[in-house]
Amino acid sequence: MLGPGLTFVWPIFQTDKKVDLRIITMSIPMQEIITKDNISAKTAAVCFFQVVDPFKAVTKVEDPFTATSQIAQTTLRSVLGQHELDELLTERDMINHKLSAIIDRQTEGWGIKVQSVEVKDVEIPETMQRAMARQAEAERERRAKIVAADGELQASEKLAEAARMIASSPGAMQLRQLQSMVEVSAENNSTIIFPIPIELFEGARRMNISQQSLEAVARPLTQLANQQQQQNNSEQPKLKVNETDKQS
Repeated sequence: MLGPGLTFVWPIFQTDKKVDLRIITMSIPMQEIITKDNISAKTAAVCFFQVVDPFKAVTKVEDPFTATSQIAQTTLRSVLGQHELDELLTERDMINHKLSAIIDRQTEGWGIKVQSVEVKDVEIPETMQRAMARQAEAERERRAKIVAADGELQASEKLAEAARMIASSPGAMQLRQLQSMVEVSAENNSTIIFPIPIELFEGARRMNISQQSLEAVARPLTQLANQQQQQNNSEQPKLKVNETDKQS
């Protein structure tokens, strides 16, 4: 093994072969795979490797680059077939690390060190794309409904708190009414507002309650009077019969 620089090779007794020690970028062509959940897809990747032992790269394998490419293709198909489609789309880092470890373990005896493997493209059928689009739309609608419900809940809590605060101070409702009048008059100057004090409604409500209570008290007395009158009416015919008997 000789390093870079001027060297002399005997034409008959010796042969030479140059080995590039730089990091090499190798594209893994598109591979058809079937995922764990039985979905066909096509994937492509890129592999970054480097020759760290030129002696093994020359003496252990005939063509290290072709061998590394074939190992990368078969490993890509076998590893991606062990995962579901959702994992293939979301857990790229874990899959890339797993691919790098498996390929590097197989090429270690050839003096080749795999730096990294990156899955760069995943193609799925059009029908699956539409199904995933519908699923994503349904998920967004679900989140929107949850957010709207949370907003309604928070608004109701704030409104209840505001109602308690307004009920605790008598003049707060009057001030809120005046503020509403100012807002309405600012939008349309031709609007005529007739403010009605809320105390009037409160008085009417109390009168209604008192009337209902009086009716509730008088209802048993009325029923008792009606029953007594019915009893008197039922006794009058008997008295008349007895008087006629005496006359006879």
